Amino acid sequence: MSQVRSRLLGFAAVVSAASLALAACGSSSDSGGSTGSNPSGGPQLVSSGTLTVCTHLSYKPFEFKDSSGNVIGFDMDLAQAAAKQLGQPNVTIVDIDFASQTSGAVFAAKKCDMAMGAVTINDKRKKSVAFSAPYFSATQALLAKKSGGITDLSSLKGKKLGVQTDTTGQAYGDKNKDANGYETVVFDDLPTEIAGVQSGRVDAAINDNGPLLDFAKTNPDFAVVKEFDTGEQYGFLFQKDDANAAKIKDAFNAALKKSIGDGSYKASYKKWFGSEPAVMPTVP
Repeated sequence: MSQVRSRLLGFAAVVSAASLALAACGSSSDSGGSTGSNPSGGPQLVSSGTLTVCTHLSYKPFEFKDSSGNVIGFDMDLAQAAAKQLGQPNVTIVDIDFASQTSGAVFAAKKCDMAMGAVTINDKRKKSVAFSAPYFSATQALLAKKSGGITDLSSLKGKKLGVQTDTTGQAYGDKNKDANGYETVVFDDLPTEIAGVQSGRVDAAINDNGPLLDFAKTNPDFAVVKEFDTGEQYGFLFQKDDANAAKIKDAFNAALKKSIGDGSYKASYKKWFGSEPAVMPTVP
């Protein structure tokens, strides 16, 4: 997704269901089946017996696959808490392009009950989707090779900056490119953006601080050389102006509030980021 996943752009046009190429993984292989209801009499879900969640893999440590092919991560922990709140035994993940989520197309096509991906809450996206309460504070960061001499956007003059399509990082990079004299190169997802820095196709990459710091921890030749205080907050996504979706959103918010109160939010944060959160989210 900050997307946070940090994740200001998105398509305003409605994308038809036929245009959505889906690859599902998780507890069931197809999220487009019969509509199911919560056994406790709660909201209708797109598939019976599971909470179906759209995301765009991989965005470590928020959502990514482990060695067994299971989707894990900080966002996934919250999705599972929401499923429990709804009385659902499973979470089904639908891997789909980021813009189809932020545009609301996945909800119009009844492909998922909610979406996640370190997605930054902003006014443009609010025109197309509803957001949960903010669950994570993030900012933008600049990743580069330690030996490359890059320290800030100003040191990229005459060079190339990698950005991920439809993200707040792309927006920030485009906004500042004329003043700093660099060219932006657009990548479809985070892994290919990082690969662009590794291969030398681009001299640096901008994206949310969480995944870039995570990458730098295990790749000592690279570093987050600069962070930009953009004041972003992440939210989970839901269908806009829909009473049924509002019930699912309320369940997510309730699960988030409970996880903060019982300490599981802090434990999950420390597990995935290696430290306790500097700022705890507040859920009304």
